Parts: sequence; C-alpha cells; structure tokens
Amino acid sequence: MANLYQPPLPSHYGQMSEAEMADRIRAHKKAFGQRLVILGHHYQQDDVIQFADFTGDSLKLSQQAAAQKQADNVIFCGVHFMAESADILTEERVNVILPDLSAGCSMADMADPLDVEEAWEELTAVTDATIIPITYVNSAAYVKAFCGRHGGACCTSSNARRILEWALERGDKVLFLPDQHLGRNTAYAMGHPLDSMVVYDPHALHGGLTAEQIRNARFLLWKGHCSVHMNFTAAHCDAVRKADPACKIIVHPECDWSVVQKADLAGSTEYILKVLNEAPEGSHWAVGTEVHLVNRAAQMHADRKVIRSLAGPQCLCSTMYRIDLKHLLWCLDELAAGRVVNRITVDAETRRDARVALQRMLDNVHSQPVSAK
Repeated sequence: MANLYQPPLPSHYGQMSEAEMADRIRAHKKAFGQRLVILGHHYQQDDVIQFADFTGDSLKLSQQAAAQKQADNVIFCGVHFMAESADILTEERVNVILPDLSAGCSMADMADPLDVEEAWEELTAVTDATIIPITYVNSAAYVKAFCGRHGGACCTSSNARRILEWALERGDKVLFLPDQHLGRNTAYAMGHPLDSMVVYDPHALHGGLTAEQIRNARFLLWKGHCSVHMNFTAAHCDAVRKADPACKIIVHPECDWSVVQKADLAGSTEYILKVLNEAPEGSHWAVGTEVHLVNRAAQMHADRKVIRSLAGPQCLCSTMYRIDLKHLLWCLDELAAGRVVNRITVDAETRRDARVALQRMLDNVHSQPVSAK
C-alpha cells in the first residue's frame, strides 16, 4: 500500500532559499532536456506546478508521460497511486519517480487488497448474479488489476457514467471501488434510485450487509471516500445561496450526495476548469474541490469572474502537499548524480492485469460529466 517511509532529506536542502532551489531545478530541466518529464497534478501547490511540463488529472498525466518516447525519467508530482498508473502505462525502461514516498492517498488505501479479495469471496458466495467490479482510477495498482482479472474496468470521474453503463450491459450488479460517493452520484444521475445501492464496509462482518441486501442491490459501493471532498457539506451550499443568490455552485462528484444535489453542476477537475474558463464575465462561482485548484482558477480569472472555495482554505490535499521544492530538487540532484531515488514500480503480473482494466475503459468511453441538475 502507499504511505511508504520517506527518509529525511540531507540538511542542506532546508537551508536553501526558494529562489536557489528554483534556479537549480531549472538548470536540471535544461540539462536533462527531453529525457525528463515532470508531471503536476491539478491539486499540487503553485511553487511546484511552475516546473511541470504537463498539468492535469492523474490518468491524463500518465497518458501524456507514456507519449513522451524520448523520456527516460518521469517525476510525478502527485500521490502514490498516480505514479503507479504512470509506471503501468510507460515503457518498463522509464523511471517513474515520486518525490516524497509519504505522498499517498487515504481513499486509495481504503481498498486494501486482502479486504477486496475477501469481499469478492463473500459477495459471490451469496448471489449467482454476475458482478462487474469497477474501480475509480484513484486506487492502488492491485485493485485495478483485480478488476482486470474479474471482467471489470477502471473509470475516471469524467467517464464513470459510461463505464457503469458498460458494466450493466455485461452484468447484473456493480461492485464500485473505492469511492462510494462517485459511485452513488453517478448511478443516481443515471436514474437509479438510492435504494438500489448498498455500502459494503470491509471492516464490518460480511461487509455490514445481509445476504438479502446483497442480492437485492444493483450497486455495491465500497465504503471509501476522499478526505478533501468530504469537507464540503450541504450547509456550505445553503450559506452560499443565502449570501450570494446569483452565485453558481460547481462541485466534484467525490462530494457527498447531498452536496451534489444542492450544486448547480458536478464533474471532474477537467470539467470544473472547463466550466470556469467558459463562464460569462461577471459571473460568481463557489467551487467544491481542492483549494489549490480553486485558487489557481481564481487568479486566472480575477479580472472577469469571482471564483472562491465552497468551504474555505482548509480543503487541501495534505498528502499531495508533502511534495515540495526540496523533494523535487533532491530527486533531480540524485538523477544528475546517476542515482534513481523513490522509483515506483508495479510488478509484471499486476501491470498486465491493471492494463486490461485501463484498456477496457479506454475502449468504451465517451466522457460525460456527472450533472446535478
């Protein structure tokens, strides 16, 4: 699983100014040229994102990394599961590096491999129905591989609807991992009632479900969530409506169902940015997603639109925040010295099966954002 141990950096990195570190990072980028690619997730802090060759969501970045055929080294300024995806999609010769090994994802870690295997045994033992496992790309490589082995696929927040449609064309039920909220919001937007969904809790006996509940359910939602998006509440939406009735609310579908229902729009990070970029001048927006993305959008449109966080500055991805200039520079210094540190590798069998799940997604998607209205 993620949250690996990251040794302390040599003390001299803590004594350097940001300007010194930035100059050295630029020098390394120039020296490596096309042999190096730096990826920056949308939630990354600005002083790191300035050095990214590509910015985007996790899957988009991994695909862009795989397209850089001259690159020998990919530094992923994101979290552990993102670096795994990049390793799965790039050639085996490419070094995929995570600047800080402690940059994990609590949601991805909520789907432990042993728990997933046990859940599958329990679920398939009480029903003869065909269950198709679908995992959000915000999951460990092992979970992606599990879905690949059992006839399932991956999805993103952009294409979750199409992948659920694909799954229901092939089976009777869907096991959705690891974020219950994306699964619930997507299925509900497709017209499925809430009572067709149950939550499987891996820490409860038999998932906290009876055999009858499992047999009656169409969607088996893994009890997982994003710690960032759970900060947003329906009360935040009500407060925005009261303070600024003209304000539009757009949120990520990892938010709770009650928040998505009160929002005007819901969709992936890419969708949120597209809506904000195309919004009319003078419009007001409250955005329910990670604060670094929101602040960056607000700065970009400061002269034409009002964009603010739905719930204030506390909604940041704390593990993503662990990647900073010091760790980025350290990785580059080590590479320049001929040493590869913090390489993220996925074993051949897991890589193969995870690729199957990812390919099924890519073969069957037409991106459709989940919409609250």
